[in-house]
Amino acid sequence: MPNTYESIEVGDSHEWTRVVTREHVQTFAEITGDDNPIHVDEEYAAKHSRYDRPIVHGVLLLGLISKVLGRDFPGHGSIAVGISCRFLRPVPVGSEVRVQIKVSEKIEENKHVKVRTYIYRDNQMVLGGEGRVIPPTEEEEEPVMPGN
Repeated sequence: MPNTYESIEVGDSHEWTRVVTREHVQTFAEITGDDNPIHVDEEYAAKHSRYDRPIVHGVLLLGLISKVLGRDFPGHGSIAVGISCRFLRPVPVGSEVRVQIKVSEKIEENKHVKVRTYIYRDNQMVLGGEGRVIPPTEEEEEPVMPGN
């Protein structure tokens, strides 16, 4: 069930964990056209990068934040107005990451909510930023997705 502007409080938070697989990275590369070998080619990454192995696209990590905002917290029906971040550390392909959203401010004038956004790997922050969302205006049942 989504959280409305009225039900959200400053300090509320939500976390979600996911393993970012080689298949996720490859699919992202195919969709976006960003097939930089640092992301998709193990041999290239081992020989020509400072990380010795492929790393996840930073924008793919932002997509995980978008998923949490749109599906989990505040939930379906919410609209991201903006998301900004800094990429602090590389995330090797195959890593488990933890997305964390924390409500930092409610803006009564337009019923927006500011959130702090974080992604962690092995309890180290790899991405930090902020976002602004318009939460759903009313609580309603979760929609049934096609194929479910």
